[in-house]
Amino acid sequence: MQNDGDDLLVVLAALANPHRLRILAALRRDGRNYVSQLAREVGISRPLLHLHLQKLEEAGLVTNEYEVSAEGKALKFFSVIDFSLTLTPATVADAATSLTPKTTPPPSAESD
Repeated sequence: MQNDGDDLLVVLAALANPHRLRILAALRRDGRNYVSQLAREVGISRPLLHLHLQKLEEAGLVTNEYEVSAEGKALKFFSVIDFSLTLTPATVADAATSLTPKTTPPPSAESD
């Protein structure tokens, strides 16, 4: 994970969801796991789990790999990437200096 403002926002957004925190906790506790089993453990549907896993992957917090089961079925396993995040006023201020500038829309014309 890079230490710039845009990356920090992606990570914080990914962590700002209770389902995603539960997913990370389950993966941390159990090690890697495949989607169907993880959905059962966390108590959410597979489509919803995929959505949350995608956000966690985009933030660089989880990774995946395919493995073929004994029955010949392809299973997608996810695991947590070891990370550390320290938030202090100084790290937030540093991150703010590297945010991608957002364009501000022009003020709307007011009628007289």
